[in-house]
Amino acid sequence: MSAISLFPTKHELIAATAAAGVVGLLPGVVPAAGTGAPIRPFTVDIPQEDITELRRRIAATRWPDRETVNDRSQGIQLAKMQEIVRYWGTEYDWRKAEAKLNARPQFMTEIDGLDIIHVRSKHANALPLIMTHGWPGSVFELLNTVGPLTNPIAHGGSPEDAFDLVMPSMPGYGFSRKPTGTGWNPDRIARAWAELMERLGYTYYVAQGGDWGAPVSSAMARHARRGLLGIHINLPATIPPEIAAVLAGGGPAPAGLSEKERAAFSSLETFYKKYRAYAAMMGSRPQTIGYPLTDSPAGLAAWMYDYNNGEPERLLSKDEMLDDVTLYWLTNSATTSARLYWETMGQSVLLAAAQKTAEISLPVAITVFPEEVYRAPETWARRAYRNLIYFNEVNNGRHFAAWEEPELFSAELRAAFRSLRQPH
Repeated sequence: MSAISLFPTKHELIAATAAAGVVGLLPGVVPAAGTGAPIRPFTVDIPQEDITELRRRIAATRWPDRETVNDRSQGIQLAKMQEIVRYWGTEYDWRKAEAKLNARPQFMTEIDGLDIIHVRSKHANALPLIMTHGWPGSVFELLNTVGPLTNPIAHGGSPEDAFDLVMPSMPGYGFSRKPTGTGWNPDRIARAWAELMERLGYTYYVAQGGDWGAPVSSAMARHARRGLLGIHINLPATIPPEIAAVLAGGGPAPAGLSEKERAAFSSLETFYKKYRAYAAMMGSRPQTIGYPLTDSPAGLAAWMYDYNNGEPERLLSKDEMLDDVTLYWLTNSATTSARLYWETMGQSVLLAAAQKTAEISLPVAITVFPEEVYRAPETWARRAYRNLIYFNEVNNGRHFAAWEEPELFSAELRAAFRSLRQPH
């Protein structure tokens, strides 16, 4: 049991979102499966005064000088940021984002103060799947997969491909309780997720994660709690120790690498040298960076939009990303979410040794999306994960694969977990 209270306030929870008419939960207070803990109806309803205050702060933004280059090599460009922030303060509608969360019946339950979206499929024998988001994401990055995963017939699949979905917000993110002490690293989150699945009454299930969800899912596989059948990850920790040493020292690519291994090395070299400053800052001084991010909406938006060389700016609609940024703002979770980087004490989520992949014996499935931070070579993946049951390189998709390519992402999960489904 974690030190986080089991009796959080309403704003520390969002629970069990379910397909209408599917989940066997009655109105009012009902017991959680297998636990006796209450599950209560819940609706997201941010006070209007919070939204008004956000718009006031946006209007009062103090802007820096324009960048001195004609590209985004110094970061997100002033004109683009002013356009985004103007739209945020004058046209963006948070109530539409709330409607996405409130579109189906929602329930809250006292499970370690966690914010949970729980969507059951209408198909019998659906495979339970717990999915974990990352930073600067949230449950919003996973919502586009709900239809394809719970109702596969409508998306080119078969009833046998259906999943029941559990989508918790990590501690310090969204409506989940904010930790008041240290220790909430991927291992501890993984233990909380295992307890959560037990409390929901699932006797077997699979796990999926990208970004921070990858080390959380990998930790679940290392722990191998009863019921977990296997995991799928789309940001695998495959970098071998000898490659990690060269990258850390800034040396050239080692001799003898294959074409795909050289391409991966080049991408990693670029990422570490140019696009990882955010992680260094949050990993060393999350409290310090938290002050400006908590005080300035424009600062928070710029910090999040610039991720991975501006991937959110380039590939998501303004409304999609602003749903996410606004969630961070309204829940005051910029600082608490950043602390996850500090909790890992500089251990890269990409290094096989740091993530202890050699200790994983459960089945592992990997999908490589072409514009991810790096394209994990299959040779490295098979060295890192001794029980790799599925490896596929697809033609589209980037870091936020579930958000950007939900149909393709869902098809990959169906294929990856097909061999792990239990006979009935």
